[in-house]
Amino acid sequence: MSVTVRIPTQLRAFTNGASEVEASGKTIGDLVAELGRRHPGITERIVDDTGALRRFVNIYLDEEDVRFLENLDTLVPEGAKVSIIPAVAGG
Repeated sequence: MSVTVRIPTQLRAFTNGASEVEASGKTIGDLVAELGRRHPGITERIVDDTGALRRFVNIYLDEEDVRFLENLDTLVPEGAKVSIIPAVAGG
């Protein structure tokens, strides 16, 4: 199943400048893995060495933060919109 993945500005160097790419996978983790195969180097910016979502990276499935769903095991329905959003810190 194919979905649209929105890519933040900070990661567009890995997607040849594309702000959106198509990817497929049963889960968010599958999508991240496919992104890494199609766009080498991007996976390391999204997940850490243990395969967990990096602390300052958020992934949304439609409007839901996957951390409040099943994290990287969240199932991805056909036609969903996935957004990778870097966390913003400040004070």
